[in-house]
Amino acid sequence: MDIGHSALEQLLLPAECLLCHALLTQRDATRLVCPVCRQRWRPVRPPWCERCGQPEPHFGPCRLCAQWPSALKSVRSAAWLDETARPAVHALKYGGLPRIADDLAAAMAHIRPRTDEPSALIPIPLATKRLRQRGYNQSEVLARALARQWRIPVLVGLLVRTRETPTQTALTPETRLANVAGAFRMSNDQCSLINDHSTLIIVDDVFTTGATLAEAARALEQTGARRITGITFARAAIPDFT
Repeated sequence: MDIGHSALEQLLLPAECLLCHALLTQRDATRLVCPVCRQRWRPVRPPWCERCGQPEPHFGPCRLCAQWPSALKSVRSAAWLDETARPAVHALKYGGLPRIADDLAAAMAHIRPRTDEPSALIPIPLATKRLRQRGYNQSEVLARALARQWRIPVLVGLLVRTRETPTQTALTPETRLANVAGAFRMSNDQCSLINDHSTLIIVDDVFTTGATLAEAARALEQTGARRITGITFARAAIPDFT
């Protein structure tokens, strides 16, 4: 019998917080993170660049989003990637715990882009090798958790990764841009879906320099998308921007 990730986790994991190991109340029994640990996630707050969400102060035009495609209008993140949020991201990305996406999505609820027009979520696609190793795409799991909250569709397969890229973790902002250049394209048989949704919301787990989101937006823009936003659960601090 094939047991899904969520059901298997509930069978194997005790009803305790994944991060602090405190016992969860019956109300939070379906969660992996207790309310206290969720409150410890440090929110990203203004003042910030209105486009990329990078906190100020800025001296002159924001360097982070100056080269972004014009269709990428804004990017927002829910929490800083620090010692309180990093274990949750690692659990989603490397720990084989996709169900934690519900906790992350709940923290992201307030950064939903404001629009009265039809919108859809687009997860950053994972390279085939990493998808096979991980068993799921963490960005897609996160997008589906948000879709359940916001009652909007997830367009899986609209964006395709054209090649495997080295991990971005140890790269500088400049080399990150070069690393993901041309890494995405639109699926030829799904391009028409762009016309059905005025706002496309790209979903990823972590924002560092925005290179991945910008390159994904570039691929969407080249196929006709005119209003794209991006959202992530966490945002990494960049030393020369803080």
